[in-house]
Amino acid sequence: MRFLNDVRPSHDLTYDDVFMVPNRSAVGSRQSVDLSSPDGTGTTIPLVVANMTAIAGRRMAETVARRGGLVVIPQDIPIDVVTEVIGWVKTRHVVLDTPIVLSPSQTVADALALLPKRAHGAGVVVEDGRPVGIVTEADLTGVDRFTQLSEVMSKELMVLDAEIDPRLAFNQLDAAHRKLAPAVDRDGKLAGILTRKAALRATLYTPATDASGGLRIAAAVGVNGDVAGRAKSLLDAGVDTLVVDTAHGHQESMINALHAVRGLDPRVPIVAGNVVAAEGVRDLVAAGADIVKVGVGPGAMCTTRMMTGVGRPQFSAVLECAAEARRLGKHVWADGGVRHPRDVAMALAAGASNVMIGSWFAGTYESPGDLQQSADGRLYKESFGMASARAVRNRTSEESAYDRARKALFEEGISTSRMFLDPARPGVEDLIDTIIAGVRSACTYAGADSLEEFHQRAVVGVQSAAGYAEGKPLHASW
Repeated sequence: MRFLNDVRPSHDLTYDDVFMVPNRSAVGSRQSVDLSSPDGTGTTIPLVVANMTAIAGRRMAETVARRGGLVVIPQDIPIDVVTEVIGWVKTRHVVLDTPIVLSPSQTVADALALLPKRAHGAGVVVEDGRPVGIVTEADLTGVDRFTQLSEVMSKELMVLDAEIDPRLAFNQLDAAHRKLAPAVDRDGKLAGILTRKAALRATLYTPATDASGGLRIAAAVGVNGDVAGRAKSLLDAGVDTLVVDTAHGHQESMINALHAVRGLDPRVPIVAGNVVAAEGVRDLVAAGADIVKVGVGPGAMCTTRMMTGVGRPQFSAVLECAAEARRLGKHVWADGGVRHPRDVAMALAAGASNVMIGSWFAGTYESPGDLQQSADGRLYKESFGMASARAVRNRTSEESAYDRARKALFEEGISTSRMFLDPARPGVEDLIDTIIAGVRSACTYAGADSLEEFHQRAVVGVQSAAGYAEGKPLHASW
């Protein structure tokens, strides 16, 4: 990457402060751009979901990996639960979505509680392992909640072969005017569910899979306690990337934790952070990190900069850290501060190998937690920062009352925030579509057919607040 007219600014920059100038391009189609990361994590799109309890769970991990990204399961989750989640994700189908399974004797109330757990919004009614009906919210509207599903389910089923080619599946669903259909194996047993849009996406994305064909998943460990023991458990469970994570990554506890993890001789990439300067990158790489996580304070749930004054504008932090990591033959993840697809593109232009997203994905069907409704009828989920009082309470639940009370006095993060679902893009895949469309287009503007070439060819300029505002679309006339 170079600055326009080779004029490097004397002050640090956020994503809002910069823009990219188009280059002469020979890239024929945005779909031909290779977005796979060179950092060894196996992602085929440069997106990683942050290890936040309110965002990263099994549903998110399955769905994002199917589209080529990676989810990091938080370090606050009990190790036996994380181990079970890793095994569950790795047994998911790489094309079919995991269905919501219901029995004919279950009630409308049961179905209504489960349908919001998946973006496809349908439950498959099953008898002896075979699908016998489908229920959607439309089937359940205005029906007594104690009514059994056998009385309201749609019984005229279109059933797909579990191994059907996605393009053929799309054509069959389209011809039948069906939005979705259950898929069955050779014995007629339910194997998954496929929507028309998911079939289309399966032709446009490449899943992030391991050597055995299972979906990839990452998990985090902290820097305190039995770091080596937890890391070994995760590695034994088959985790594909291990993240050693703390808010202030440039400290002795992180160095010691990295030495402990590296001593296990892991055969997967080791990520460590967070830092914002080249010196931090050098020290973490020297201690054993393959990838360094960059970002202090840019996240939507983070109050670090306002509480402490500590942090750095994210574009400049990524630019400096990525240059140092590249010099050392390593990589960085840009963690936080992205609110628009353009921000992801700017992070990649600055040299990040993957971009980590948290709160942006909190308001989706796939994030953990129950779907709630505000007074004005808008759907939302609650989110919170991982250094907030709420997260600290969860993390210290087994400590003494005194220690919990003492730690509760110190917090850096929002304990509750409503993350509203976008009615036009309520699922994480909808947001991924939007982000990846922007990133692919940015690559074609730069004349790049890969992420590495995008970083090399990107020409970036500095703009005023008025320049940034000028680039925003108007959804109504002025």
